Amino acid sequence: MTDSETAASVHPQTASLPRPDSGYCRLTHRMLVRISGPGTDKFLQGQFSQNLDDVTAEHALRAAACTPKGRTYCLTRLARDGQDVLMDLPTELSESILTQLRKYLMLFRGTSMETVEEGVVWGIVGSGIAETIAGADLSKLQAAGDALSLDTGILIRLEPDDRANPRYQFWQLCPEQPDWDNAQELTHADWQASEIAAGIPELDANSQEAYVPQMLNWQHLGGIHFKKGCYTGQEVIARMHFLGQLKKSLYRVTTDHPVPIGAAITGGDRNAGEIISQVVFENGQAEQLAVIRHDATSGPLTVDGQALEILPLPYSVPERESASDT
Repeated sequence: MTDSETAASVHPQTASLPRPDSGYCRLTHRMLVRISGPGTDKFLQGQFSQNLDDVTAEHALRAAACTPKGRTYCLTRLARDGQDVLMDLPTELSESILTQLRKYLMLFRGTSMETVEEGVVWGIVGSGIAETIAGADLSKLQAAGDALSLDTGILIRLEPDDRANPRYQFWQLCPEQPDWDNAQELTHADWQASEIAAGIPELDANSQEAYVPQMLNWQHLGGIHFKKGCYTGQEVIARMHFLGQLKKSLYRVTTDHPVPIGAAITGGDRNAGEIISQVVFENGQAEQLAVIRHDATSGPLTVDGQALEILPLPYSVPERESASDT
């Protein structure tokens, strides 16, 4: 079986309606990487938008890595595993991300960055499975980014979806697959629908290095620490934040039919933004995440010949209210 055939069999084309309230999904499109050695924190502190002092055994936080021009090439999460730090990467982009990071890693002797061969990332919707994993300790995971270290891996609470449904990831660090007690297995499309409903962006080869992280709402997902020291791209990111220069951001939208990823969104006779991710439901409708200019959302929007409707996100984006026309 070819890689494309394998991906098609693992990632079905359509998501269930209504969206499942509970279940689990093996996230084969994500992989785990371990950073070890004496320079771990200094290396990561200089490359990611998160403050490594805040990444503890109890807090696994989102982070972005950017080019010197502030353009995002990696969206990830950082978690502690003893003295090491783990991060999850999109499998599709992992080679390019690791190549970029290794340019800086070579400055830190004795520090390594290696794929966790036995690592598996699981997505979990609802609290039932998470309680099976964590037992009474699940009560320690109250907010997005809260983490619990277990013998078999790390359980991390995620942002809720638009229905306030709790969501988690389990980073499995041992060869044995967990016992889910006959819980419902979700398709990759079901998980993608959950991510889009929660307003969580994901980059691909087309959107990599296209946006400053604030355009992806990363600051509202706890992924940017604006008071930490210097890191690659920090000057551009900080200037956009402190000078109020954000003119576009991430929106959750819907169309009656699927559209191409990367398709241009039109507002009036001007380009208003582009589609960055999409899920297609079993009834043929689609939901997307798109980066759109704030000043274009007061009028009708179209994409690929279809009307585009803006849906609510489960978190606020106050920059939209104060943004001025470009």
